[in-house]
Amino acid sequence: MTAKQILEEMKPLGREGYKKVLSTYGVKEPYFGVAISELKKFEKRFKKDHQLALDLYETGNYDAMYLAGLIADDARMTKKDLRRWVNQAYAGSLPGTTVPWVAAGSPHGHDLAVEWIESAKPLVATAGWVTLSCLVALKDDDDLDLPELKRLLQRVQKTIHQSPDAVRYGMNDFVIAAGSYVKSLTDFAISLGEKIGPVAGEHGKTGCKVPSAPDYIRKVQQRGTIGKKRKTVKC
Repeated sequence: MTAKQILEEMKPLGREGYKKVLSTYGVKEPYFGVAISELKKFEKRFKKDHQLALDLYETGNYDAMYLAGLIADDARMTKKDLRRWVNQAYAGSLPGTTVPWVAAGSPHGHDLAVEWIESAKPLVATAGWVTLSCLVALKDDDDLDLPELKRLLQRVQKTIHQSPDAVRYGMNDFVIAAGSYVKSLTDFAISLGEKIGPVAGEHGKTGCKVPSAPDYIRKVQQRGTIGKKRKTVKC
């Protein structure tokens, strides 16, 4: 199937109620408001399809862009592809999940993450921090640069409260991920999170709250799952 045919199939699946929810996260036309559960059905049909994922993302339709992340063949994504995707990730889950998921699964995840966190564009920087979170969730500790991660955590402590809202949320998630998925950083992340204190920001009409990093990590400790890696970050 072509991207155009998939859009035609998606359109009647859209729900006005879900469209209104997505709009509170900054999602704009064109989009249909297709539930993620419906997009997952497309994922099961198409599995991994590199070219179709690229074509879907280029439509600019939010639902199609989200689906593109689900069916992307991460290993085949080039730095050029991923840079184009991150610059087109304008709202919603695109900079916070879709692009980081694919970047982390590609051979370029680390390089692009450290590049993106330096961006003056808040959503690009956010994608960088979330990509780092995905990497620590996926990679064995032996494959991670632990001194670098510690330096990045220290950077978060120094800069999080002066950063734009979206970047602040991404940084907070990185503290949680580092403390939850890297055993040797757990105590450090909890201590650092306590020093950071509450992380606040403008959520518009979403009603979302920023989780306390140390409290979240302690809950992971109580479950006995510190250091348990994930097979995939896509959901």
